[in-house]
Amino acid sequence: MLQLNTIREEKDRVLSGLKKRNFKELHLIDNIIALDEKRRATQLSLDETLAKSNNLSKEIGNLFKAGETDKANALKEQTATLKEDIKTLTDTLNTTVEELNDLLYRVPNIPNELVPEGTSEADNVVVFEAGEIPNLGKEALPHWELAKKYDLIDFELGVKLTGAGFPVYKGKGAKLQRALITYFLDKNTEAGYNEFQVPHVVNEASGYGTGQLPDKEGQMYHIGVDNLYLIPTAEVPVTNIFRDTLLNESDLPICCTAYTPCFRREAGSYGAHVRGLNRLHQFDKVEIVRIEHPDNSYKALEGMIEHVKGILNELKLPYHILRLCGGDLGFTSAITYDFEVYSTAQEKWLEISSVSNFETFQANRLKLRFKDSDGKNRLAHTLNGSSLALPRVLAGILENYQTPEGIVVPEVLRKYTGFDIIN
Repeated sequence: MLQLNTIREEKDRVLSGLKKRNFKELHLIDNIIALDEKRRATQLSLDETLAKSNNLSKEIGNLFKAGETDKANALKEQTATLKEDIKTLTDTLNTTVEELNDLLYRVPNIPNELVPEGTSEADNVVVFEAGEIPNLGKEALPHWELAKKYDLIDFELGVKLTGAGFPVYKGKGAKLQRALITYFLDKNTEAGYNEFQVPHVVNEASGYGTGQLPDKEGQMYHIGVDNLYLIPTAEVPVTNIFRDTLLNESDLPICCTAYTPCFRREAGSYGAHVRGLNRLHQFDKVEIVRIEHPDNSYKALEGMIEHVKGILNELKLPYHILRLCGGDLGFTSAITYDFEVYSTAQEKWLEISSVSNFETFQANRLKLRFKDSDGKNRLAHTLNGSSLALPRVLAGILENYQTPEGIVVPEVLRKYTGFDIIN
């Protein structure tokens, strides 16, 4: 969440950034400032009352020692009144802090100045393009038909076992999926990312820490009995490893990668745009997460973008990179770059990665700090990216690598699959 001193001291910049996001609840900023003033005034009154109570207790003790019992007992009546005042002020302070935090949780991050104006994905800006779109001819099939033809993915069986959006990968389809996961992890660890295996369910504090709660509560699968959530991305457990942590400046940067299944309730509509692997309730993803010094986070963001580009270049898939506009920016992000691969058979772009810098927004929720060279505690910057999300990468491979003889396996994956064509 935004820092209170930023809201107080840079109100105009905060409002300007929220307007770029098309955020409709701008009145929350004035409400937050008012509640913060109330909190500070209440805290001051409480501190003064506590000090008065402590001084009075010392005075009563001294009177008893001096044998002035009557004066001591008279003053004890005042302590009872002070105790009531302390309880009232403490209750008011706790209520005010809770109301203040509730409002702060509702305010999204402030976009970086590089984020373009816009209201929807139509206003996102293409900043890079690479790869050639193959000419497959009119006989080209979409990936869901290829999956059925070569018995790679069974969507109907997934419906039988669980429901729509939970596919079953089979045979060479399962092996290709596993090959991609291993390849992505290998590329990430070779680039210096430390691999983690993390839980696939998290507690409520973790959801709040990275900003999925309360913003995306309706999109997360909730285990009510235990009050746990199935993760929508490995970003949540990996970043929360560093919740309530004070690092040394020399610890930075911290670079992590993890493979997990991801669970999202958002897939609920119908039509060709959500057919097959285009949108799922459960999918596999390899994630990269970085904890950075604020002075280095944008250089690190550029490095993450180049890293994902390198993977896609090796897979030889046509792709482009979008800088998201204010209206399409995620709740926690200061800036996001989306990678989209071209689906030749569907003649459309499919998102396969988002690379984002959250600046201090997540770190403030997480209480993730580092001690700088001057001995001052500062909030770190957090970043994350998909490296990569598998369903649409797999869809892109199936469609773009199809031939009359079968589906050719990208050369870089063959040492992982053990075969070079699916036929």
